Amino acid sequence: MFVNRVSELELLEKRFHLGKAEFFVLYGRRRVGKTELLARFCEDKRSIFFVSDLGSEISLRTALSAAVNTTLFGSSQMNAVYSTWEDLFHALAQAAQNERLVVVLDEFPYLVTAHPPLATILQRAWDQTLKNSQIMLILCGSYIGMMEETVLGYQAPLYGRRTAQYLLEPLQFKDARLFYPSFNLEDQVRAYAVYGGTPAYLHTIQSQQSLNKNIVDGILTRGSFLYDEVRFVLQQELREPRNYFAILQAIAAGKTRLNEIKQATGIEGATAYLDTLQQLHLVERLVPVTETQPQKSRRGIYRLKDHYLRFWFRYIHPNRSQLERGGAQIVLENQVIPEIDHFSSLTFEEVCQQFFWQSGLTGKLPFVPTNIGNWWNANEEIDLVVLGENDAILVECKWTSKPVGIDILAELERKEQIVGPELGDRRIHFALCSRSGFTSQLTEDTKHRQDLTLLNLPEIVG
Repeated sequence: MFVNRVSELELLEKRFHLGKAEFFVLYGRRRVGKTELLARFCEDKRSIFFVSDLGSEISLRTALSAAVNTTLFGSSQMNAVYSTWEDLFHALAQAAQNERLVVVLDEFPYLVTAHPPLATILQRAWDQTLKNSQIMLILCGSYIGMMEETVLGYQAPLYGRRTAQYLLEPLQFKDARLFYPSFNLEDQVRAYAVYGGTPAYLHTIQSQQSLNKNIVDGILTRGSFLYDEVRFVLQQELREPRNYFAILQAIAAGKTRLNEIKQATGIEGATAYLDTLQQLHLVERLVPVTETQPQKSRRGIYRLKDHYLRFWFRYIHPNRSQLERGGAQIVLENQVIPEIDHFSSLTFEEVCQQFFWQSGLTGKLPFVPTNIGNWWNANEEIDLVVLGENDAILVECKWTSKPVGIDILAELERKEQIVGPELGDRRIHFALCSRSGFTSQLTEDTKHRQDLTLLNLPEIVG
């Protein structure tokens, strides 16, 4: 199942039809769907698609030679091996002199690991011959840090050669929910809280089964694809997984400030580890949306960015002994089900944030947002603040089984007085987002207000 990625395919097609040499860099975390995207793009094109692995230099050169020869000369020539990488890139340049040729080098960091001079060799080949051909060269990689180091970074041999780059992100809710269309709206939000937008994780969902059944069979059961996924990802991406694991565990336990993380882990150099986790898009640093210099803000907190990572550290890692002995159903009934709505409340805020961005960018809000995010100080917080040049919307997101009443609006209006100085002279609007609707009193008392919007779940998730 290939879902959405319309804008990404449009970007690739646009670069393809320019007809000149293209050096396109696609990168992102593992399982996010890079290979599937490129495979779909290459379907109707003259292309060479090569996926690297952890082999030796000679084994990878042999395998790539076979892929090149098969496309250019037919399967009868596939066993001929180019003696050098320079010869191989020269053959590609010749093949693309008069006709468009797409060449995908997937998991490019593996090639560089096997043969470190490769980046420099490719740089020379690009400068001497490839840039004057009709090649569309696409380098793709999962290890974001290494992609930036070998391709995108200022010190990288290939710096300045790329003609375009794209960081592939997980799917947003509106696309992720297409993997489980039979779930009711509430379970669709809960499923997004558990699985996030990583296509490989979403593919494990059996939409004809309940969400609880999917969690038991596909996550909590030993041997299932997702049961040990977090350990696998960390071991694949990181050289010292132990320290990273400790930091992720601390954040998952509610230690969100730098000093709290240092105290919980005993790791003095925690900042460097956090920087790497941010590069991998496993962790994000958040500051109040009103901050004008986010990097210098002392109000920053760290949060696990990946939804499944949150679920894994909350329910699998702490219960590993029980799960290893077949206790999946017990963990589901005693911990997951009683807490799933509390666990999903943060994700509901993210779904609402995506809704406001989409509404603002399509002209459905009274202004175009310049930023949307959380706001807090030492004692108060607002779920979302939608900022525009001259306007702001203060938003409360309630994922509860009770309808939202007039008290919630009164509390949000009280907070306006606190956040007001940080909003300047912007016109203030209010919005309440509710899973379970609104009380008749709130609906009646506010039906003539022009500065208030009430949004229930069907309106938010579409």
